[in-house]
Amino acid sequence: MSGHSKWNNIKNKKEKTDAQKAKIFTKIGKEIAIAVREGGGNPDTNRKLKDLIAKAKASNVPNDNIERAIKKAVGDDSVVYEEIYYEGYGPSGVAVIVETATDNRNRTGGDIRHFFDKYGGNLGQTGCVSYLFSDKGIILISKDSGVDEDELMEAALEAGASDFATDDDYFEIETEPSDLDAVREDLESKGYKIESAEKDKIPSTYVTLENEDDIKNMNLLLDHLDDHDDVQNIFHNWENVDE
Repeated sequence: MSGHSKWNNIKNKKEKTDAQKAKIFTKIGKEIAIAVREGGGNPDTNRKLKDLIAKAKASNVPNDNIERAIKKAVGDDSVVYEEIYYEGYGPSGVAVIVETATDNRNRTGGDIRHFFDKYGGNLGQTGCVSYLFSDKGIILISKDSGVDEDELMEAALEAGASDFATDDDYFEIETEPSDLDAVREDLESKGYKIESAEKDKIPSTYVTLENEDDIKNMNLLLDHLDDHDDVQNIFHNWENVDE
């Protein structure tokens, strides 16, 4: 689940149970299928596929699973996944964007609408909340790797990064979406181990929930969306997301 911080995203991924890991494998498999359909099955010539392979490995997807997913996508045209974004509001006006990959938009749309309705929100029209978010590239490097902060910041900015921040566990490097691949490759060439490099949607404003029912319903909405097989990512502007 992606909120306004990729730090939380990575932490959550590392705490997944085996059952939840299977869902991650399934979701990445769909992304691989879309990437192969758009650009072929060779990661050397398909940048998106190469990025997804790196993402899969960062999520501890076994190499055999990755190879099977690519081979299946190359040889199977029977299932075509469509990328669809849904926008709406959670409890007390929390802005939510849901990224999906589906072979049945009616089923997926109905399920997403049901979750919003059930947990105190409402699904809106395309564009109703996306104006509140900016597309950015986010690169994470673990502090456990013993990286010198000043040297990394200098290397990142020289590579074309637009911002640099730190957390207890990670260094976060922000780029423009079009610069993400170049900055990541530059840092990798200098020996830095990338924990995650993904495009994200960063909110311009945040909503803090104070009502216990709103907090409960927002958590339930995010949990049910995240558990849905067709949901790839969730972006929102809930400030006190850790409650």
